[in-house]
Amino acid sequence: MSEATPQDQAAAWIEIVSFAICEQAFCLDIGHVLEIRGWTTTTTLPHAPDYVIGMMNLRGNVLPVVDLSMCLGLGKTVPESRHVIIIACINEKTVGFLVDAVSNILTVNAADMQSTPDVSSERTAAFIKGVYMVEDTIVRAIDVHQILQQQEEVSAA
Repeated sequence: MSEATPQDQAAAWIEIVSFAICEQAFCLDIGHVLEIRGWTTTTTLPHAPDYVIGMMNLRGNVLPVVDLSMCLGLGKTVPESRHVIIIACINEKTVGFLVDAVSNILTVNAADMQSTPDVSSERTAAFIKGVYMVEDTIVRAIDVHQILQQQEEVSAA
């Protein structure tokens, strides 16, 4: 029987950023997060899908800001000063995700991710890649690649 090497053990732990949307807990891998910013007004993009709030200037780079609540079917967010934008890099594209608040940065064992319960919804299965139990809270892990893919499909239409 082989024992796990120190590299295997280190690979088993990942850091996640947990955040709230509509008082529900979600997270994404911190490897995608570039920074976390307070809400700033965005510039509207004509004919953009409903979940794209607009675009913002991040030190000379213009990037889209996506309402994660809309993407996840939880309703439209009316941005206020208390909201937060998580700047993430996915497949070399930078995007801002509007969320209600960032809760914590946690280190979790990748093996502790549980499958998303089968709710017969392809959209749920596509956007939520699994769940973690953090104390008594169920934290849903967002598949940011699917969110970005949705954005690209709408852009191509």
